[in-house]
Amino acid sequence: MVVSVSEMMDDAPEVSVSGFNLSVSSIKVTEAIKKENSLVFVVGAQEFPSKKQHFVDRKFEDFEWLQQCLLMPDGIPGLQGIIFPPLPAKPCAFQSNTQEKMIKQLGLLGLDDDWKTYCMALEMYLQLVVSHTTLGKNQVLRSFFTQTQGPGGQAGRKGILNRLSQALEEIKKENHQDVDEFFRNERASNSSLVRLTKATTERLIAVVRTQQNIALACGHFSTTLHLGVGPDEDPAAKTFSKLSLKLSEIIIIVKKNFECVAENNLNILGLGLDLVSRYEESEKEMLFRRTCKLVELEQNSKNLEKAKPAKKANMEEIKKASEKEFRHISDIARLEIQKLHRVRVEVFQQCLTSWCEKQLHAARETSSILSQHLRAFKQLDSTE
Repeated sequence: MVVSVSEMMDDAPEVSVSGFNLSVSSIKVTEAIKKENSLVFVVGAQEFPSKKQHFVDRKFEDFEWLQQCLLMPDGIPGLQGIIFPPLPAKPCAFQSNTQEKMIKQLGLLGLDDDWKTYCMALEMYLQLVVSHTTLGKNQVLRSFFTQTQGPGGQAGRKGILNRLSQALEEIKKENHQDVDEFFRNERASNSSLVRLTKATTERLIAVVRTQQNIALACGHFSTTLHLGVGPDEDPAAKTFSKLSLKLSEIIIIVKKNFECVAENNLNILGLGLDLVSRYEESEKEMLFRRTCKLVELEQNSKNLEKAKPAKKANMEEIKKASEKEFRHISDIARLEIQKLHRVRVEVFQQCLTSWCEKQLHAARETSSILSQHLRAFKQLDSTE
């Protein structure tokens, strides 16, 4: 993991949901198993203080179901002001999917053939949900972590379609002028960051793919060097065979170095960048929800001005309730934005530190091994 969720979010390493006491740090998504045309993720968690372990199989639809349950108002005031932990895009495990298609679907998470990085992203998503001071109290978490039968299904997909339909109806509100300077500036900043982060992600994808391709080419080159090795008794041919074999070993070291560097780029820097990118989109959605509430409040104010005397009192109550709700949403949104700014800095800081340490370690290790091979190569040459 790039960074401890309990440190960067709410400093809550343990949470309790109606007697279901869960250790945030124990939440793991250990592997992704291909079953027919879908993936099944093994999710583990531990209760405290009993240390009882729970392991369940979850499809992506189960994660969607959880996200839908978190998004439903359910009587929680100010819920629309929360920046929800972002769920990664849905993966497709079809054999016909090329890497280009996977990258288009999942971005940086689509570069990993064994789904390790994607599992890490899902793991962080669950930890962020559980450690959130409001979302971590949702009763559905017990079902998600303990229920053997996956809770997701048709109901979850229908809910998602309903939300998409509602979003299309309200899309005209997206560019509505905000009355608060803080949120006007935040919307402009968010729009800029979304664009810049997308460009950075595209550059990193290009770098990682190039490193993966170089590693693949090194493997082919190493294999090719073996093709010229034979049982020829000619001294020159024997010398050539020895040099070819030694060079093949060196190329394999170079191959492993490129693989290690690409893996560090993906699992450390890439995972952090992907999380921040998805959080920026989540913030954008929250700002849009708040804007919709602002439009609703302004419409209620207009209705009050136009109301006839008989309906004046009722419209006044509606306007006051709408105003109170909007203020509450704005207060929560302001705190969530401030927390997100802090988290963004911490994530990048810890990602860059960990990434530099890993890449430096890989470089030193490769340099040491290559130096040994160089000495052996020189000795081999001097004995001929």
